[in-house]
Amino acid sequence: MLRPKKPPKHTILPRDVRSILVKRLIHPFTFGDMSQKDLLGGKGANLAEMVRIGLPVPPGFTITTQACREFLQSGAIPETLNAEIESALTDLEAQTDKKFGGITNPLLVSVRSGAKFSMPGMMETVLNVGMTPEVTESLAASSGNPRFAWDSYRRFIEMFGKIVCEIEPDEFHKVQERVCQASGVTDLQNLGVEGLKHLCDGFKKIITLATGEDFPADPREHLIRSVEAVFRSWNSERAQMYRRRERIPSDIGTAVNIQSMVFGNLSEDSGTGVAFTRNPSTGEVGRYGDYLQKAQGEDVVAGIRTPMSLDEFGQLSPEVAAELDSVMELLEAHYEDLCDIEFTIERGKLWILQTRVGKRTAEAAFRIALQFVDENKISMDEALLRTSGEQLAMLMFPQFDTSGHLQEIARGIPASPGAAVGEVVFDSKRAFDLSKAGKKVILVRRETSPDDLVGMVASEGILTSRGGKTSHAAVVARGMGKTAVCGTDSISVDERANLFTAGTVTVYEGDVISIDGTTGAVYLGDVPVVASSVTSYLEGRLSAASDEATPVVKAVDRILVHADALRRLKVHTNADTPEDAIRARILGAEGVGLCRTEHMFLGPRRSYVERLVLAENEDIQRSVIAEMEPLQRADFVGIMMAMSGLPVTIRLLDPPLHEFLPSLVILSSEMARAEALNEEVAPRDKALFAAVNRLHEANPMLGLRGVRLGVLIPELYKMQVRALVHAFLEVRKLGHDPRPEVMIPLVATQRELLYLRETLEEEIVKTFKGSGLNLEIPIGTMIETPRAAITADRLGVYADFFSFGTNDLTQLTWAFSRDDVESTFLPRYLDLELLPFNPFESLDEAGVGILLRTAVDLARGLRSDFKLGVCGEHGGDPRSIHFFNSLGLDYVSCSPFRVPIARLESGRAAVIA
Repeated sequence: MLRPKKPPKHTILPRDVRSILVKRLIHPFTFGDMSQKDLLGGKGANLAEMVRIGLPVPPGFTITTQACREFLQSGAIPETLNAEIESALTDLEAQTDKKFGGITNPLLVSVRSGAKFSMPGMMETVLNVGMTPEVTESLAASSGNPRFAWDSYRRFIEMFGKIVCEIEPDEFHKVQERVCQASGVTDLQNLGVEGLKHLCDGFKKIITLATGEDFPADPREHLIRSVEAVFRSWNSERAQMYRRRERIPSDIGTAVNIQSMVFGNLSEDSGTGVAFTRNPSTGEVGRYGDYLQKAQGEDVVAGIRTPMSLDEFGQLSPEVAAELDSVMELLEAHYEDLCDIEFTIERGKLWILQTRVGKRTAEAAFRIALQFVDENKISMDEALLRTSGEQLAMLMFPQFDTSGHLQEIARGIPASPGAAVGEVVFDSKRAFDLSKAGKKVILVRRETSPDDLVGMVASEGILTSRGGKTSHAAVVARGMGKTAVCGTDSISVDERANLFTAGTVTVYEGDVISIDGTTGAVYLGDVPVVASSVTSYLEGRLSAASDEATPVVKAVDRILVHADALRRLKVHTNADTPEDAIRARILGAEGVGLCRTEHMFLGPRRSYVERLVLAENEDIQRSVIAEMEPLQRADFVGIMMAMSGLPVTIRLLDPPLHEFLPSLVILSSEMARAEALNEEVAPRDKALFAAVNRLHEANPMLGLRGVRLGVLIPELYKMQVRALVHAFLEVRKLGHDPRPEVMIPLVATQRELLYLRETLEEEIVKTFKGSGLNLEIPIGTMIETPRAAITADRLGVYADFFSFGTNDLTQLTWAFSRDDVESTFLPRYLDLELLPFNPFESLDEAGVGILLRTAVDLARGLRSDFKLGVCGEHGGDPRSIHFFNSLGLDYVSCSPFRVPIARLESGRAAVIA
């Protein structure tokens, strides 16, 4: 059993020495610990930590993130970096008793990226730096294995060409195919020494043709240019896309780790692997990972060969496997979390190349968090922080219904759970284009590479014929919550012909398949889905205490119960129908924060709004409004019945008229056509055209809607509060406890609010007369215009509560029309990182957030218990909820589906606060 070495006591250095250390751009692995990720990057900090606790780590040094930032700013290597690299190499040569650039006993190194936040496969790595033809011949002689030496040199030249010289991988594949064919072998693994030499020569010629220069001979030039390439990879297209998706800052840069090479491709008792201390897919306890015999570096992650499991490795090399088990146990105990470990075995000796807290699926996150609690390693608060609302949302996705007749055509390794259905596509760019056009696609590849990220993001799921549980496809899919089935070796993928075969079945591009990332099954056709077990539990159809409850259901139950006990924020729902309200209450909603009454007049009821607009006089208008009243009353009865004992906030009508009336463009076209054909136009159509033409607005979202509609047609809002009072009386008579609130939309001035409040209060009192009750129904307003936010103290005099309508507040603050910008320039802004995220998905704290904070301060200055909430889409966004909690709001309101997510995230916010 490995025991951690007692860490050396930290010496308090003089201030001038500490300053020098901070200014240095390079630190050996013996410097620092896992807390210094800002300086050393995640990989460098964890390497330093493993050295500190005594694990077998190949020695090396880290070039700091500061060096990368200076490079990105100036476009050139920092002035002092070359000298620092020379000094660090000298120290490394002394540690290893090898010589960088030397012929005998040469020092070879890897050059790897390592940002503060894990970005698996998104940046570059160059292995075997320091190899030359002379070094290769020397290595062939000293190792007694010429094939190993020339294969290592081949790897270096290919990586240098692809990464440093930025040559397309296909150019190298073409040469490889020609050499293999000429040598009479089918793949690289069977190519002999002479074939590898020809391959090296061919690769060098590609580089010379592409760059116009001979392949460089100086190992130091190789090293410096490799470092520059890793720095540049921080801004590669895939790295930028990954950062946008994961909300990683673009200005922190990456560290670079220079590590002495150990060779897993040296001999039969050598190999490379990736291990997880627990199953990152399901959360089950036990060793999990892959091992490739006679392989190097990125082979496991690349998925080019299908590896053996760690259990099989245990049978192959029981002593080394036992040592690896001890390392896994030690690291998990040290980090108190699931660890992802890369290791190499060189002639029977185990080396640990890196570790990090492992990425995991949503199911694994919940299960592992509770396992650590039950093992007395972390608290329930910490377990709550290790899960998230986004992960809970993933667990609520449907699963395949396997009760019917299914045509299973293959079965692979279940790499990332979920149920995905879509059209087969074999090219990442095409997957992106089809997805953008509204198609659901499954990306099918032999194996994925980092360049496939754009297609992986766009796809419903990923299917590969090669690779294992720790291949690139598996790791990235788990991190993104995408369904993935890998290592499906029973299928043969022909990416050039755009087809794959599974036994006697041929599947072409465009055919529909279904993949199950939980079982690894691949089905032909569209398989129907059913609710997940977590959704069944949340909706009350499955008890967490029952025998049918899965381990993840039990884990979700315990985490949610704890979150509910901690959270301060109430969670309401946005519900426009009784059915929505019932479902939301089952999911844990504590009231209705937004009932959008205009939604009650979509669909078959749309004609009422049309008739209201077409009314030729007030009498006809009143007649239409009278017809609308019983419909509103029935809706209100159903919602307040569902939410008995809980607040129900009724937002008065706020219909942007363009959503309820026919398009002026279409009507104009029809009228012009009728005129051209001399056709008679019906009187109603003429009236409708005239009304739409009269009411047409260049920007309907800023036009006749909300409070303005109530001012122009006061009978409309009067009707709504009458219907609400009658509904209240009916629900109360049935023995329930209705708690209605009235909310006026789009208010901008104190006078607007006062005018409508007096009108509504008068109507409420009048309607209650004769009932024996004289109830005061709270009347509040939405804060959805910047003016309302900065004059909240004035509005608060006449409002019982505020609810922030963050959708409109975002539109009006940014001068963005949401319906337009998301399909026009916003994607480009995100691509260029002009915006760090879509402000309609997560609240813009630096802009819109200031308006919210201003309004909160002004309102609470009037009354310390002023009721404040949020009812925009941001109310269900996990990131935004933390901001709302910090403002001291009373509640968030979101769609029914997101209620459990908001409950969980509100609990997390309480722990962090």
